[in-house]
Amino acid sequence: MSDYTIIGKSEKKIDSLSLATGACQFTDDFELKEPLYLAQLYSPHAHAEILNIDDSEARKLPGVVDVFHYQNVKPVLHTTAGQGFPEPSPYDSVLFDMKMRFIGDRVAMVAAEDQKIANNALKLIKVEYKILEPLFDPEKAMDKNAPKLHGTDRFTPIGATYDSLKNLAAEVEIEFGDLKKGEAEADFIIDKIYHAHYGSHCAQEPHAAISYFDEMGRLVIVCTTQVPFHVRRIVSKVCEFPLSKIRVIKPRIGGGFGGKQEVLLEPLAALVTIKLKRPAKIVLSRKEVFQNSRTRHPVRTRLRTGVKNNGDITFLEMDSLLNSGAYGTHALTVLSNCGAKVLPLFNKIENMRFLGRSVYTNLPVGGAYRGYGATQGYFALNQQLDMIARKLDVDLPEFIKKNHIQVGETSKIFEALGEGKEGVVQYINSCKLDECIDIGAREIGWYEKREKKLTNGDKVKGVGMMVAMQGSGIPLVDMASAYMKMNDDGSFNLDIGATDIGTGSDTVLAQIAAEVLSIDLEKIIVLSSDTDRTPFDVGAYASSTTYVSGGAVKKCAEKIRDQILDVAAEIMKTDRNNLELADGKVHDQKNNKCISLSDVAVYSLYTKNQFQIQAGASQFVEQSPPPFIAQFAEVEVDKKTGKVDLIKFVSVVDCGQAINPKLAEGQIDGATVNGICYALTEEYKFSENGNLLTKQFRDYKIWTAADIPEIKTIVVESHEKTGPFGAKSVGEIGINGPMPAIANAIYDAVDVRLFKAPFTPARVYREMQKTGCQHY
Repeated sequence: MSDYTIIGKSEKKIDSLSLATGACQFTDDFELKEPLYLAQLYSPHAHAEILNIDDSEARKLPGVVDVFHYQNVKPVLHTTAGQGFPEPSPYDSVLFDMKMRFIGDRVAMVAAEDQKIANNALKLIKVEYKILEPLFDPEKAMDKNAPKLHGTDRFTPIGATYDSLKNLAAEVEIEFGDLKKGEAEADFIIDKIYHAHYGSHCAQEPHAAISYFDEMGRLVIVCTTQVPFHVRRIVSKVCEFPLSKIRVIKPRIGGGFGGKQEVLLEPLAALVTIKLKRPAKIVLSRKEVFQNSRTRHPVRTRLRTGVKNNGDITFLEMDSLLNSGAYGTHALTVLSNCGAKVLPLFNKIENMRFLGRSVYTNLPVGGAYRGYGATQGYFALNQQLDMIARKLDVDLPEFIKKNHIQVGETSKIFEALGEGKEGVVQYINSCKLDECIDIGAREIGWYEKREKKLTNGDKVKGVGMMVAMQGSGIPLVDMASAYMKMNDDGSFNLDIGATDIGTGSDTVLAQIAAEVLSIDLEKIIVLSSDTDRTPFDVGAYASSTTYVSGGAVKKCAEKIRDQILDVAAEIMKTDRNNLELADGKVHDQKNNKCISLSDVAVYSLYTKNQFQIQAGASQFVEQSPPPFIAQFAEVEVDKKTGKVDLIKFVSVVDCGQAINPKLAEGQIDGATVNGICYALTEEYKFSENGNLLTKQFRDYKIWTAADIPEIKTIVVESHEKTGPFGAKSVGEIGINGPMPAIANAIYDAVDVRLFKAPFTPARVYREMQKTGCQHY
C-alpha cells in the first residue's frame, strides 16, 4: 500500500465534538417563528374506499387553521422513493387518496397552532368508508380473483414491467445457459424456500420536516433526508411549485439506513407553507415510524441448485417474490438486487435463471433498507451453500474459495441484471475474499468447533459462516459533484452534495481532499447537503458516497493542487515541475526553498494576476466495484427452550483502501448488530385484519449495548484502481451476513435448518420438535 499521510488514518470525525456536546442541530431542534404543527389521520382499514369526509367539526376547534384531504388537495401521481430521475419506482401515490391500501394509509392532515390541538382535531374528522376485501398473502396477489389495489392510471416512468390489474409492481427475469442441461448433469438437486421478513430501520431520530419562506420568498425545507436533491425535485412536482424557488437543507441526521431515502413528510410541510404562508413542522412518533413510514421488503425466495459429486454447481435458479406492501416504492430495484448483488459472486455456474416479482398487498410499505435486496438473497444462498458442502462432505470455506469470483473475472449477471434495468459489463479489479475467509475461520475457531457439537448441559455450540459481495454505487446512474475554494490562510472550503447521515462521510471526503493537498484535516471546511449552497449529488444510498462522491472530491482537489502549483511557480520563479506539496507548503525540490499555502493564496487574491483558486468536479461512474466480506458466527442453543445465544461474531471485510479504518470498522460493526437483531429478535406481528401490533420498542425487540456479545471486525485492505486512493464501499455489506451465518451455526449445533426468521426460542424449539425432516 502507498504511504499516505491522511488516507488510512483513523482521524476523528469532524463533527464529533459537536455531536458529543449536543451543539449540532437536528431537524426538530430548529426554531421557527409561529409555526403550524401538523398531524396526520390514518386509515383504520387495510382496504377501503372513502365515501365522504366531514371536517367541519375539526375546523371549528380553536387553533385549527386548515384541514387537508382528497377533497381539497390536487392528486398528483408520483413515487415517494427518493431515486434518480426518471425514477424506476411506479407512480402509484398521491398525497391524499380516496382509496386506503393499508392500516396506516394517510387519510387527512390537520395544521394547527400547536401539536396538541392538531392531534385532538383528528378525532373530530368524520370519515365514511366502504370496506373492501383485503389482500395479505403475496402468493395470492396475482390470482385472477384477488382484490385489485391500484387503478390503471398508475404507471412506471421508465417503462418497466408493471401491471396494476395483476397487483404486479415490478417483474424481472433473466436466464443464460441451459437449465435443463444443468439439471440433467446434476448428481443431486437442492430445492428450498426461504422467507426473509419485515424489518424496521430503527433510526434513533424519527422522520421530521420543517418548512418556511425565507426573506427572498423562497421555500426552505429542513428535513431528515438522505436525498436532498431528490426531495427538491419531488416536492416541486407534487406541490406544483417552481424548483428554482425551493431550497432543501439536510442538517445532522440521527441515522437513516435507507428509511430516509423516502420523500414522505417534505411535501406535506411544503403544501402547508405554500398555501398558508406560514412555517410548518411535522415530526413522526415512534409508532408512526413503525407503521406509516417504510420497512424492509419481505421476500420469499425459492432456490434450486444442481450439484455434481465433484462439487461443480451445474445450475442455479432463484425465484424471488417480494411483498411491496401497499405501494411500489423501490419495488423494482430491491427486487433486482436480490439477484444482481448476490448471483455474480458464484460466476462459475454456467446455467442460471433469476425470476423476480414484486406484488402489492394491503400491508405496510417496503422501501430502501441497508442491504437493499442483497440481505434477502444471501439468506437463501448461504444456507444452500452450507447444505451443498455438507452433502458433499467437503470443507465449506474451501468449497467457497473454489467457486467464487476472482480478480480478472466477470459474471454474466453484471451485464444482464442491473438496478431496475440491464446492467453493465464489469470485471473484478480487487478481491481479498480468500484472505477474509482464512482470517475469519481462524478467529472463530472454525476447524476446532465445526461439527463438534460442544455441549454444556442442555446447551450445544455450533459455528456457521457466510460470504457476500455488494457494490459501490450504481453504474451509469450515480453522479456526484464537489466544489472547493482556497482561503487567505491556506484553508479550503469543500462544498459537497453528499449526505452524511451519521456515517462520517463529511470526514472521509475531507480526508480525501486533505491527502491530495498534503494538508492537515483541520484545514478543510466542509459544507454538505444544501441544494442552494452545494453542488448536485444523488445522495446517501447504494453504498455510493466514498466511491462516487469521493471520486468527485479527489478530482476537484487535484484541480486545486494544479492551480496552487501554477501560482507558486510564478511566485518562486521556477519551473512547476520542480514543485511539490507537502506539510501544508509548496517545496521547490531543486532550489531547496518553500513557501506556505497562505503565501500562495494571498498572492493569488491580492498581488498579481489575481484570481480565486477554485474548482468544481463531477464523478460519473461506469463500474460498481464490489466489497467482499466473510462473516462467522458461534452460537449456543438451549435444547430445552430453543433459546439461541450468540457467543461471538466475526466480520472480515475487503473494502479496498479504508480511508478511515475506525469509521470503516464502525460501519461494519453497526451493520452487523443491525443484522443480528434482524436475525434473532426483530419481528412485525399483525392482527387478522392487517393491523401492525409491534409499534413500539417494548414490542419490537432490538438489542442495547448490554446485549451485544463479542464482535470482531477486521479490515483487509486491497486496492481498487477505479476508486479514490483505492477505496470501495463499506456501508451496507455487513448487514447481509448475520442471518445466514447464525442459521448455519444453529444447524451445526442442533441439526435444525431454519428457513424463516427471526430465530426466536419458540421457532427454534418448534423446529427441534419436528420429526421426519430431511437434513443435509
